[in-house]
Parts: sequence; structure tokens; C-alpha cells
Amino acid sequence: MKVLYFAWVRERIGRADEEVDPPADVTTVAALMDWLAGRGEEYAHAFENRRVIRAALDQAHARPETPIAGAREIAFFPPMTGG
Repeated sequence: MKVLYFAWVRERIGRADEEVDPPADVTTVAALMDWLAGRGEEYAHAFENRRVIRAALDQAHARPETPIAGAREIAFFPPMTGG
């Protein structure tokens, strides 16, 4: 699965995207964020306040409880504001 990072999530992790193969027990957006947060200090910093991070599965907004099975791409980004 391809993971994309935007704005300060990307800045904290230090990369814009990567291919990941999470374990079988990682089945939701929230579980993926938890798993990513355990991959190192930069990931832990990026996902330290998971409640503010938004996600999109295959370019459709997804809630934390959304299953990730079959997704080709998931993007993580901070809340957006208009202006």
C-alpha cells in the first residue's frame, strides 16, 4: 500500500510517500496510524495527536474506523482551512 504524507505530517516524517506492508492485524485507518507511530521517533512525532490528522483512502475521506483492506493508497494530512 502506498502511504502519502502532506504538510506538517510530511515535514515531521521527512518523506512525502512510501510503500508499506502492515501486519495482518492492522485493519483500520486508526490501527495503521498506531502502527506507523511505532516505526520510529519521527513517525511518533507526526502521529502524536492522531485526533487532528485526517486520512483519505484511495482519494476519499476516511474515518479512523474505516477498514483499509483492499486500499491501494492512503494519505495523511492535517485539517485544512479555507481562505
